[in-house]
Amino acid sequence: MNFPVKIIQDGLVARVARVAEIAAKHADAVDAEGRFPRESVDAMKAERLLGIQVPHHLGGESASITEIAELCSMLGQACAASAMVFAMHHIKLSSLVEHGADSEWHRDFMRSIAAEQLLIASATTEGGIGGNLRNSICAVEVDGDICRLEKDATVISYGSHADAILITSRAHAQAASSDQVLTAFLKDQYTLEKTHVWNTLGMRGTCSDGFLFKGQAPAHQILPKPFAEIAAQSMLASSHLLWSGVWYGIAVDAVARAQAFVRAAARKSPDSQPPGALRLAEVSNLLQMVKSNVVAGLKAYEHAKADPDRLSAMGFAVAMNNVKIASSETILEIVNHAMLICGIMGYKNGTPFSLGRHLRDAHSAQLMISNDRILGNTSSMLLVHKQDTSLLG
Repeated sequence: MNFPVKIIQDGLVARVARVAEIAAKHADAVDAEGRFPRESVDAMKAERLLGIQVPHHLGGESASITEIAELCSMLGQACAASAMVFAMHHIKLSSLVEHGADSEWHRDFMRSIAAEQLLIASATTEGGIGGNLRNSICAVEVDGDICRLEKDATVISYGSHADAILITSRAHAQAASSDQVLTAFLKDQYTLEKTHVWNTLGMRGTCSDGFLFKGQAPAHQILPKPFAEIAAQSMLASSHLLWSGVWYGIAVDAVARAQAFVRAAARKSPDSQPPGALRLAEVSNLLQMVKSNVVAGLKAYEHAKADPDRLSAMGFAVAMNNVKIASSETILEIVNHAMLICGIMGYKNGTPFSLGRHLRDAHSAQLMISNDRILGNTSSMLLVHKQDTSLLG
């Protein structure tokens, strides 16, 4: 995304660049085999990237969402599955950072994440509710100092490979479906029985299998704030912004391949404009639109971050929803343009211009979370809220 150097901490870009180099070497194999990107995740841990969002006083580097979004875009250019694992880990970590600071156990958990480079997975979907993360059927059972939870989690991204899972449920057996809590379970506190296999068109390396989750842990591992507050004030924005960073990275690499194709054609026929040159100009414009959209969203989030009321406001939710919708729809158009530019060389696998993986990965953007669901939520908010149209934000 090429933010000014002063925004990114010294050395952080270089560390991610080393991971991206490893991720790129294995990206096609990860996709073809539908396997976890072990090499790149091991490299993330070696570069100590999984704890960068943890505050300095807890052993981390206090990296901002803006910085992490830039790193997501770098990884997205190399291997979308690796980038998604990195993004989803930091989306869950943002919930801890923003809402777990008042809890001694969660502070210690953040210290462990930074020190041991623990990988966190998410379990917010459930059989019977579709992808609506703001509703749960299962309920956590608190018995004295112990909590127990059983959940039919239809998707847990990289669940088999995680060191801990943050999982949603109703707050108690009598709670409404939207009265939810978020609980952290460590790897030795739960079992996973696989119920669905992740065999998908794209994002295959995220290994988002379905599981029957059964966990038991000390009750103080339930985050002290309601999930409704966590979702509105950190998870909504971090999800849309970091996912958009990943998708932007996919689009950047697709355009780079298209540009390389046009340049190669120009060298062969220096006296004439190569086929695809005009489309390259068009796709450059689309790429800049996505970048501007994501950068504006990041600025809005950083500006609102100090004010919980603003983070929970309808206007902010509408703005973040719009970032996600625009980014996810436009990157598919960008990859399609790049495919037209590269022609059969982009359509074929195994060429320097191959774009099949990019195209399949890009299709996931409109489904995670479903654009139709987001548009439905936005339309409801716009019935009672006037959209901010000021250029000053």
